[in-house]
Amino acid sequence: MPEPLRLGVAGLGRAFMLMLPTLVRHPMVRLTAAADPRPEARDSFARDFAAAAHATVEALCADPAVEAVYIATPHQFHVEHVRLAAAHGKHVLVEKPMALAIADCEHMIEAAELAGVHLLVGHSHSYDLPYLRTRALIETGAFGAVRMVTAMNFTDYLYRPRRPEELDTAEGGGAIFSQAPHQVEVVRLLAGSRATGVRASAGIWDPARRTEGAYAAHLSFEDSVFATLTYSGHGHFDTDALHGWIGEMGQQRDGSGYGDARRRLAGLDPAQEAALKNRRAYGTTVSAAEVREGPPPPAYNHFGLVVVSCERGDLRPMPNGIEIYSDLERRFEPLPPPAVPRAEVIDELVGAVRDGRAPLHTGRWGMATAEICLAILQSSETGQNVPLSHQVGAPAILENRS
Repeated sequence: MPEPLRLGVAGLGRAFMLMLPTLVRHPMVRLTAAADPRPEARDSFARDFAAAAHATVEALCADPAVEAVYIATPHQFHVEHVRLAAAHGKHVLVEKPMALAIADCEHMIEAAELAGVHLLVGHSHSYDLPYLRTRALIETGAFGAVRMVTAMNFTDYLYRPRRPEELDTAEGGGAIFSQAPHQVEVVRLLAGSRATGVRASAGIWDPARRTEGAYAAHLSFEDSVFATLTYSGHGHFDTDALHGWIGEMGQQRDGSGYGDARRRLAGLDPAQEAALKNRRAYGTTVSAAEVREGPPPPAYNHFGLVVVSCERGDLRPMPNGIEIYSDLERRFEPLPPPAVPRAEVIDELVGAVRDGRAPLHTGRWGMATAEICLAILQSSETGQNVPLSHQVGAPAILENRS
């Protein structure tokens, strides 16, 4: 077995906490160093992993023990931190959204190419095995060509604890920058071809949270394929009810806690809400050992209801398999429960760095997603269709990933 990838982490906040079950369980990654401005987070990391903990991302990127950097810092810092990592010869996995402007995406891609390092964007839910397996089924040709993709997700996103910048679209806040990349990438993966245009509307409905909490978009693709994307984070209807209350992270949820997200925020001012958000970051909750020793989730990650309509059937990826509706038969193709949650993210990174396998979620893939997110905002403002010019299709390499 090859040597585990020596990974450094830039930012020990909520994104890192969501990836921590993967990072502590995957046999092909070793957490080697981290950077965070919070002393308590650095102390916890050094203690949990017997590893270096730096006060700055620049120091992390200069650490010779680090081979690759997972950039989980706030959105507005992604371009600076990717360029730092590339300048020190480190491979990069950068959280979505890749950046808040196309020019920044281009700078990140250029930096990685000049340095000869891999740049992967994620995680997004397009890494999840049910969607990869669905794409592999499409590639068999058994169901004919894809004609339409329908994606819908209703959550309580807008009422989870937020820092002020997370409620400011200009700073990368809101559902379109933080949630749409998941849905856009799932749809792009399943459609397969390049997107050509976007027509969308977005809603800012709560005067106390002045950022987009909902959107609906129509995406046109080559070969006459089209897709509809609907998202609401207003904490009313919840599409997890359509999955037997299996949550986004593959965990079994209790569906009886209706309204809990709003209740937790009741009466809090912005500083108190930010403090509540910070209590969910690394260094303030469970230890890495507790995460490592806990049971894996019973199902895969997912992002709401998704249906792929092909010429000879519909395919519905679900947290535990794929529901197949062919012309004359309905059947369910199960997937075994994941031993390592979100293992697909590390599999793709290690496959690129160690085995030379071309990754799907490259910088150009991430830039195509960022372009669509920006187009959703633009179309909502203008009421016009927005043509796309930075798109790439999904390569037909996914059979070997399933």
